[in-house]
Amino acid sequence: MRISTLGSLFIALFAMLLTACGPSIYLANDFRSYAPKHKTVAILPAYVTMQMRPNQAKNTTLEQQREIENKSGIDYQEKIYAWLLRRTQQRGYTVQFQDITQTNARLRESQIPTAELRSHTPQELAKILGVDAVLTTNVRTTKPMSDGAAVAVGLLVGAWGATNQANITVNIHEADAGKLLWKYDYVAAGSVGSSTESTVNMLMRNASKKFPYTPKS
Repeated sequence: MRISTLGSLFIALFAMLLTACGPSIYLANDFRSYAPKHKTVAILPAYVTMQMRPNQAKNTTLEQQREIENKSGIDYQEKIYAWLLRRTQQRGYTVQFQDITQTNARLRESQIPTAELRSHTPQELAKILGVDAVLTTNVRTTKPMSDGAAVAVGLLVGAWGATNQANITVNIHEADAGKLLWKYDYVAAGSVGSSTESTVNMLMRNASKKFPYTPKS
């Protein structure tokens, strides 16, 4: 009886935790007045910041960390673009997504490196890219314990808890005034061996259900 009670309590607490970590979504009240005019959306490289573990930080220079973050930002961009292309075939979004090769080429031509995207307004970037709206992604990742420690905990207690966490925000701004049309906040927790692809799959699986450019929007 006691075990059953404890089990029920655990399930209830787990459900509360999941609810607390649920995604937060904002959609502008006048979004529908913008949607019909939008034909192309550009997906920018993600802005990624990583909180490394102490032993990693000791062996990584600031320049190396920035390089890792920039490469990770491109990786997120590629995975989100690929996901949206696949989902477009299924749901028929009302916009097209600019090929990220073209997006990144235009950014290079304008001498805007990935690390400096945040210093430019959405209007500036949309004008450079020749699109109606821009999709930006901010990712903040943390690793609270080493992979070895996580494995040890899993073997001892049989609970494979999260070894890394990513706080992700996806924004869509329109081109003319840079108004925020859609904002999606999501916390993704991954276990040992998690990757950008698995994180994006978790993110977009949830975000795509509320993605604004659907025929019903």
